[in-house]
Amino acid sequence: MNHCLVFDIGKTNKKALVFDEQYRVVHELSVRLPETTDEEGYPCEDIQLLEKWILGTKAQLLKDTRFRIRAINCTAYGASFVHLDENMNPVGPLVNYLKPFPEELLDEFLHKYGPADRLSIETASPLLGNLNSGLQLYWLKYHKPEIFNKIHRSLHLPQWVAMLLGGEAASEMTSIGCHTMLWNFRENRYHDWVREEGIDILFPPVSSDPAALSGLHDSSSALLPYLISIQEPFILLSTGTWCIALNPFNSEPLTPEEFASDCLCYLTPEGKPVKAARYFGGYEHEQSVNDITARHGISQEQLFQDENSPARREYELFMEELVEKQAVSLRLALGRTSVRTIYVDGGFSKNRLYMAGLARKFPEMSIIPAEVGQATALGAALSRHQVWNSWPVPDNLIQPG
Repeated sequence: MNHCLVFDIGKTNKKALVFDEQYRVVHELSVRLPETTDEEGYPCEDIQLLEKWILGTKAQLLKDTRFRIRAINCTAYGASFVHLDENMNPVGPLVNYLKPFPEELLDEFLHKYGPADRLSIETASPLLGNLNSGLQLYWLKYHKPEIFNKIHRSLHLPQWVAMLLGGEAASEMTSIGCHTMLWNFRENRYHDWVREEGIDILFPPVSSDPAALSGLHDSSSALLPYLISIQEPFILLSTGTWCIALNPFNSEPLTPEEFASDCLCYLTPEGKPVKAARYFGGYEHEQSVNDITARHGISQEQLFQDENSPARREYELFMEELVEKQAVSLRLALGRTSVRTIYVDGGFSKNRLYMAGLARKFPEMSIIPAEVGQATALGAALSRHQVWNSWPVPDNLIQPG
């Protein structure tokens, strides 16, 4: 039996998973690597340590006689660049996207290329500081020219990992299109500011082979099992701290009203836009549950077990409000598309009040709880299916929640 090795690089956990031809995880390694600090003392990914772990784990698993590894791929968190010199060695630290961005530099940038609303809508990127990875290069150019002038290539983290694993130094659409402020979604090219600053020449071409070892942005990778397994149009509502409604079938341009309501766009590996609407529902739920249980002097277990208590009634009223907010967000992602199915994964897929509330808000829709094990890594394995797997993609990748 053939196998596929996938590296899933999260900000906290780094994983190596081996899939068999039925896309079952037959082996998994997980590690937390200590961070280092940049030249200003801010915590950041230790890319030397990460490289050592990736290459050592790859060598270990390729020698393991239990597996017949015929393909490798990777997925990683976004908004992070590894900059390389002419010898393809890292230049400078990997900037932590949580690091505050200098306000005066942002003001200068917007004075040159704003206004902010127009720029954000064109690039489908809310102003997020270093989470807009393009701004990291702008910062380097004007604050660290000694580093910037050494850069020959800039690769987003998933593409750098892919290069380590044997892939070409290439750019990739899911990383380019994730709130980077680099891509003009309306004109389907790098934004004018990227070219005017001479930053576009640092990016290698996008790979023309859809099955290449090119790496995937984690959010887009997690969507792939659904896109591959489901034929009819759908929305994926991924619930956690953020509840993100992803609609791969909504190609309507981002409007100022949508943008103001926390909408943005991602890109599929083929460069097609995915309308996304975010709601901080999981965080609000956590805060409200903590507040209700503290005021009533009960445990969370009691809150969810006793359905006739005053605390429970208060919780049910809160859930009505939460579902109303979620419905507003979902309608933004829905747009004018013909989607009639909403798949809900994550924690809220098991919340009876949440699921029943959505069913009332969207009576014309099928609201389906769903689970995909290791969805992010699975998407990366599926993207290379034709390279290593002669069997058809199984029809049971998405399990009822």
